Amino acid sequence: MINSLNLLAALPGLETAFQTLSSPAGLAVVIVGTALGIFVGAVPGLTGTMLIALVLPLTYGADPLLSMAFLISIYVGAVSGGMITATLLRMPGTPASIITTLDGYPMAQQGKPGRALGLGVMASLAGGMISWVFLVLLTSPIAKLSSKFGFFEYFSLVMMALVLIATIGGKSLSKSLLSGFLGIFLAMPGINPATGQARLTFGVTELNDGFQLLPVLIGLFAVNQILRDITNIEQKSKPIELGKESVFLKASDFIKHGINLIRSSVIGTWIGILPGIGANIGSVTAYSVSKSLSKTPEEYGTGHEDGVVASEAANNATIGGALIPLIAMGLPGSVVEAVLLGALVIHGLQPGPRLFSESPEMVYTIMGAMLIANIAMAATMIFSMRLLAKVVHVPRPYLLPVILCFCVIGSFALSNRLFDVWVMLGFGVLGFFLESVKIPLAPFIIGFVLGPIAEENLSLGLQASNGSFWPIVTQPLSLVFILIALAMLLVPHLKTKFGSVPTGSSQEPMK
Repeated sequence: MINSLNLLAALPGLETAFQTLSSPAGLAVVIVGTALGIFVGAVPGLTGTMLIALVLPLTYGADPLLSMAFLISIYVGAVSGGMITATLLRMPGTPASIITTLDGYPMAQQGKPGRALGLGVMASLAGGMISWVFLVLLTSPIAKLSSKFGFFEYFSLVMMALVLIATIGGKSLSKSLLSGFLGIFLAMPGINPATGQARLTFGVTELNDGFQLLPVLIGLFAVNQILRDITNIEQKSKPIELGKESVFLKASDFIKHGINLIRSSVIGTWIGILPGIGANIGSVTAYSVSKSLSKTPEEYGTGHEDGVVASEAANNATIGGALIPLIAMGLPGSVVEAVLLGALVIHGLQPGPRLFSESPEMVYTIMGAMLIANIAMAATMIFSMRLLAKVVHVPRPYLLPVILCFCVIGSFALSNRLFDVWVMLGFGVLGFFLESVKIPLAPFIIGFVLGPIAEENLSLGLQASNGSFWPIVTQPLSLVFILIALAMLLVPHLKTKFGSVPTGSSQEPMK
């Protein structure tokens, strides 16, 4: 009876989402977004995060459902597109495709580039579809659980997420924490949510609203990447040409790789749910498991089909996994999800469990867009593979000025203020500097997005408790989150102190 009532309550949202995505405009948005994502993911130096940050201003004032469908489609396409250059150039278009180079490029050198790309497309589609099933099944129960959180529980949850991201997001814990705290600090200028007074504005009236999210995102990822590409503007590569070999696979290929596909997709999905890990670690984990369970582990890294399948299935599966905490709790697990979280906020939506009750049509649109985008991704990759293999060689001197123009236009169009353009440029230089000294950007941007949420919930909690901080540790769920955060901070130091991890024996994480 309860399930029937829940289904009836969800019907209006499902109907709206279906009408949006099945309309000519909805289908066009998903197909174009997926194609753009594939192209950008295939060009080394360009990333899906960069493209999403660039097009986000274009969605301002547009239909929120179509806007989010567009951004989700870009996300799906960008993760998949990176395997093209990973296979043909040994230059992964995205970090998620790093592991694909280990077997995809040797296969291409052996005269089988079409076979390698075909396996990659098949694995990408399978990973995306399996993770979509988990997205549909798990998001609602997790949202219902998190809807019971009070102010202090939500504050502790956000702090736990920040610590998890800091501890997992880079080799150096101190640098990751510094990046996260810097993001929180730069989110503070503006109006204090507790007192209503301006703070850290230094008399600059434009800072009364703080640093706007869009110019910050565009600066950190687009302008930063442009500056980085300018320093390597002369870098060239010798590509492997895609001949007449077919990229289409037979039914026997799906049977042959079926177990690896399912196993790697499930691993990628669960890795995606964990905050701060990302698609590259998902592909590393799935690849390692596949190799350890293989009867011929020595063939991995020499052009082995199972290696390509494991990597591509896992990195695409992380998309569905990462969207689960974003939709259910409003917690971004990586930089891309942080940008998508910002997109929801910009369109006036409340991320987290309230999204189900207040905007169910948005939840089902995101789910539906991911499903259609995976199908569009596979079709686009298969039928335009040869064209994409040529387009990825667009010279950077022609590409970078166009991107910079879009950066300036996007930042200025937000509020028609030149101040936002300067903010964009300033954060671009800051992002370039931080990455130059090996300080990761993921904790920074997630701290910038989540810091105000944590502060707002803490302020409301203190008002409800008459200024007492004790509920943070006296309320069971809040205490659990705080203890997990402390454990994540202390465990690395304890391992080092007591010698649990011998020097030089640990494997460095992939970038």
